[in-house]
Amino acid sequence: MPDPAKVRADEPAAARRDTGGGVTVLPALALVVALSVAGVMAVEWYQDRGADDALRREVAQRLAEMAARDQAAAARADQAAAALREAEIKIGVLESKLAESQGQQIALEALYQELSRGRDEWVFAEIEQSVLLASQQLQLSANVRAALIGLENAEARLQRLEQPRYNALRRAIQRDIEKLKILPLADVYGTVARIDDALAAIDRLPLAMDARVRSEPAAAETPAGLPAWERLLREAWHELRQLVRVQRTGGEDVTLMPPEQAFFLRENIKLRLLAARVALLSREARSFQADLRAAAAALERHFDMNDGAVAATAAALRKLQVAQVEVAVPDLAETLDALRRLRPPRSKAPG
Repeated sequence: MPDPAKVRADEPAAARRDTGGGVTVLPALALVVALSVAGVMAVEWYQDRGADDALRREVAQRLAEMAARDQAAAARADQAAAALREAEIKIGVLESKLAESQGQQIALEALYQELSRGRDEWVFAEIEQSVLLASQQLQLSANVRAALIGLENAEARLQRLEQPRYNALRRAIQRDIEKLKILPLADVYGTVARIDDALAAIDRLPLAMDARVRSEPAAAETPAGLPAWERLLREAWHELRQLVRVQRTGGEDVTLMPPEQAFFLRENIKLRLLAARVALLSREARSFQADLRAAAAALERHFDMNDGAVAATAAALRKLQVAQVEVAVPDLAETLDALRRLRPPRSKAPG
């Protein structure tokens, strides 16, 4: 067995050996570890700092992109708002035009309905107007020809309609047409034309006193064997007779008149012819014939009847005196009664 004392004596030495060796190894190891830890921490810090910078840059880039997108979105929103406002304006205009077109369409439909509904009324009004004009022509001027034209036009319109409810009116018009066709037609226009021809010829017709002056014998020729002084006296007397003319204007010879009265004579005959034309158009036979007789008497009394134009004018006036002026025309009472029965009730005006 070892000696405890020796053992205790050897232990401090061994402890000292162990302690001395630990003092040289542990601090270096701790330093290495600390440096390693610090390096690792520095690397991690550097890496973390780089990651933070990258993250910041990425976040800043993302924010810039988001701001750009926001600006683009705002611009697009403004454009969309402007387009929306423009579209609203266009829609408003289109709506107003649509409302206007709808109103016009409604008005056109109403007008078409009114036209289709009032077509028969308009045709009836035209027929009624033709019949009324024919009746007025008969009553006012006895113009049978114009009345016939009006009635025939009305009958032709009724024939084109071919409606049974107008048969009674059509039969009445046909009967009145037959009545008018058998009447003697007064040639009013031809008579007026002949009166106008006589009016135009009055100023050119020679008077009877002018014909008498022209018919006076001419001066006899001076004999050749007369002395010079006698021949001179004859020529002087002839010239003196040419300078002075004496006519008798009173008594039985009424063809002679002062020269200034010739103008009034012609105008008086013209007035008589104009009065005859007015009486003809008014269908006054007595006045017509009286004026023509007065004009013809003045023509035969004061104008040269040996002249061809005077004779022709006087013959025309005598022929006009027997012209038919008055015609007993019938009335259109039957046709007018048929019109009254068919006349539609008139609608009251609005308002």
